[in-house]
Amino acid sequence: MNPTAAVQEPGQPNPGELFVAEIREQPEALLRLVAQEAELAEISRLLRKRAPAMVRLIAHGSSDNAAAYGLYAFGLLSGWTALRDSITLTVYYDAQVDLTSSAVVALSQSGETPDVVEYVVRARNRGAATVAVTNDPESDLAQAADVTFPLAAGPERSVAATKTYLNQIAALALIAAGAAGREQEVADGIRRVAELLAEMLDPIERAVPAIATTFAYVARMYVIGRGIEFATAREVALKLKETCRVAAEPLTATDLAHGPVAALDPLFPVWTIASRDEALPAVLDAAARVREAGATVVASGNASSEVLGAAYELPVPEPPMPLLAPLLSVVPGQLFAGALARAKGLDPDRPAGLSKITRAR
Repeated sequence: MNPTAAVQEPGQPNPGELFVAEIREQPEALLRLVAQEAELAEISRLLRKRAPAMVRLIAHGSSDNAAAYGLYAFGLLSGWTALRDSITLTVYYDAQVDLTSSAVVALSQSGETPDVVEYVVRARNRGAATVAVTNDPESDLAQAADVTFPLAAGPERSVAATKTYLNQIAALALIAAGAAGREQEVADGIRRVAELLAEMLDPIERAVPAIATTFAYVARMYVIGRGIEFATAREVALKLKETCRVAAEPLTATDLAHGPVAALDPLFPVWTIASRDEALPAVLDAAARVREAGATVVASGNASSEVLGAAYELPVPEPPMPLLAPLLSVVPGQLFAGALARAKGLDPDRPAGLSKITRAR
C-alpha cells in the first residue's frame, strides 16, 4: 500500500472529486461574476471620484497570486500604478504610511483572514478608498471596506482554491476596466472566455492523467511565465505544492537565467506558460535554455505550439483580448495538479496541514 495515500472516510467524496468539480464550475462562476453590474458600477464610481495615485493590493496565498495579475490589469487598462503592498509593514510594524491618495483592493476568498481585515481597517482610517474582493459579502472584510465586489463563485469545499482564484483574476480585470470606463468591453471578453473554458475543459482533463503518471515521482519543478502570466506561474506552482507535495518554484522567464537554470537536470521538469503577447520571446528563450540543460519541458498556454522541443503540450484557446489569457492558461495547471496528486496517492481536496482560512500563529 502507498504510505502517502489519502485515507477516505465513509461518506466522503473520492479523493480529488471536489477539486475537479470546482474546476469544472469555473465557466458558470465567471458568468455569475460579470452579472454583478451594480456592484461593479459602485466600485467604479468610488475609484473614479478618488482618482488614486496608487492602488495597493493586499492578499495572501492564491489571492496574492491574483494580486500579481492586478498590477498588469491596472497598468494596462486604466494606466494606474498598482503594487502588492506589505501587510506586515502596516499591521505588525504599524508604519505610519500616508494613504490619503491611495486606493486599497483587498482580496480574501473567505473574507476572514485577520491581518488582511486589519490592514483594511487601518487604511480606511488613514483616508484610503477601500475595496473588498471576497466570496462572502457578509464577511469581516466586506464589513471593513467601503465597497465590496462579491466573487459569486459559490461554496468552495476543496481546500485548494480554484474557482475563487479565477474569479479574483476576472474581478481585478473588471475593477481596473471600470476605473477606465471600459467595463463593458472587458465583461464581454470574460463572457467569451467562459464559453472557451467550457469547451476546453474535457479535452484537457482527458489529457493530463497520462502526463501526470510520468511525473509521479517528481519532487521538484520550476514553473515559468512572464508579464501577465507570472501570476499564473505562481498559482500553478502553489497548486503543485499544496496538492502534490512538489517543491514547485515560480520564476519569471528572465529570472531563470540568473542562477536557477544551473539546478536543472533531466529529472527536473519545467512547466512553461506561453501566451501570445509582448512577453512571449523571453518565455521561448527560457524554454530553449531549459532544453539545453536536458530538462523536460511541459508547454501550456495559447502559444504552446511555439515552444520548440516540448515533451508535452497542453494548449488553450486564444482569448478575445490578451489581458484575459490567464483565465484560460491556469486551468491546465489546475487539472494537472489534481491528476498528479492522485498519481501520487494524495487527496487534493484535503492537503495535509492546510485550511481555507490562514490565521497568524
